[in-house]
Amino acid sequence: MNKKMLYLICIFILLLPSILLADTSSIKEMSSIIYPKEPTRYKMYDLSAINNEKRWTVNNVHDPSIIKAGDWYYLFSTDVKVGGIPAPGIQIRKSKDLINWMWVGYVFKGVPEEAKKWTDAENLWAPDIIRVGDYYFLYYAASQFGKNQSFIGLAISKSPEGPWIDKGEVFKTRQGDIPNSIDPNVTFDAEGNLWMVYGSFFGGIYVSKLDKDTGKLAEYGKGTLIARRSMAVRDAIEGPFIIYNPLFKKYYLFISYDSLFRDYNIRVARADKITGPYTDYNGNVMTDTNINPNDVGTKILSGYRFNNDDGWIAPGHNSVLVDGDDYYIVHHARPALNKNWMYLHVRKVLWSDDGWPLVSPERYAGERIQEIPKDLVVGTWERIVLDPYVREQALSTEIKLLNDGKIESPNNKGYWEFKSPNTLKLTWVIDEKGKNYEIETVKVIPAWD
Repeated sequence: MNKKMLYLICIFILLLPSILLADTSSIKEMSSIIYPKEPTRYKMYDLSAINNEKRWTVNNVHDPSIIKAGDWYYLFSTDVKVGGIPAPGIQIRKSKDLINWMWVGYVFKGVPEEAKKWTDAENLWAPDIIRVGDYYFLYYAASQFGKNQSFIGLAISKSPEGPWIDKGEVFKTRQGDIPNSIDPNVTFDAEGNLWMVYGSFFGGIYVSKLDKDTGKLAEYGKGTLIARRSMAVRDAIEGPFIIYNPLFKKYYLFISYDSLFRDYNIRVARADKITGPYTDYNGNVMTDTNINPNDVGTKILSGYRFNNDDGWIAPGHNSVLVDGDDYYIVHHARPALNKNWMYLHVRKVLWSDDGWPLVSPERYAGERIQEIPKDLVVGTWERIVLDPYVREQALSTEIKLLNDGKIESPNNKGYWEFKSPNTLKLTWVIDEKGKNYEIETVKVIPAWD
């Protein structure tokens, strides 16, 4: 099923974010609404492309980092290959529209000598790119799965397509150390200072200040702890990414929880300072390991399936692209039918009125925020609840928004209100007397399924 859709990006039902999707293909077109055109359909599970890198468009993408340079968007990602041994060196792709991607090549020919000597790694992981002055700084990680004898290095270039000059170690850890020196992300704070957030299993997530001239640590050491999970879930946290939103004057920490093969999911928290403390929507601090580990961090994306589709599992290890006033979350995900494959996903991000990121339930096809007529909201929707305690693929349920303002649902009673230009409030009645209820506030935007 591929057609024009209207989707709702929801904020919260108490602890539970959710997403909705409506089929508008049978609704009379409204001239004021501009839907995206049908995007390129890349072939799934394409065995014929395994050994042809020029056909690696959105496939074989893992842990993507993105940057805009001129008219191009450049994507850097972990060395992976379905059905074979990946070439080491960090993969590079580019696009002009965030939809159609082409292969560029590699940053390195192999693992840099210093990183190889420290870790004996066969490939490179989780790169991150940022522009500092006239140069692009590319940070990369070398390690081995399940170990924390790890190494974060730096390469520089005047072009995202290279040539790249390796500048060696930024930070490294020994086996058994706390933390784990992988998954770097580098960002500027509101004052223009440069910082690196990094870490994973083996001690959590840390942030350290960098020297803008060298790209290396301003003061060598592990930095400040900003997020950690309980050992009851094996400290399963990784892939940090921080942005600053000047509208809300907040720093946002995006993070991936759980297993990258099965139940990866993306959480978010925010802080007034880049060094924290970071708290989620419910006020839980990201370093709190004494409460239920699934309570900490607001889930904004996880495995899901709409009707008549197999869906996706284990979305995670994201970066965030800020392109003018537009925000996009960029991550990999695995198709539910065969988790050995991994594909690039780009999704538009909207913001709630109280300053929380809302991730689209559909991959980006060129949609844009616009005023939605109230009449177009009436109809049948698919609703997915992103329960923080559920690790399986979330399934959709059908609800109907009726002309009289009521909600028809198999599980709940409720009513809805629409506020121009694109905000919808769903009120769910919990008991018969109507004194106990939950509210979802959502944003509406046209899209392509």
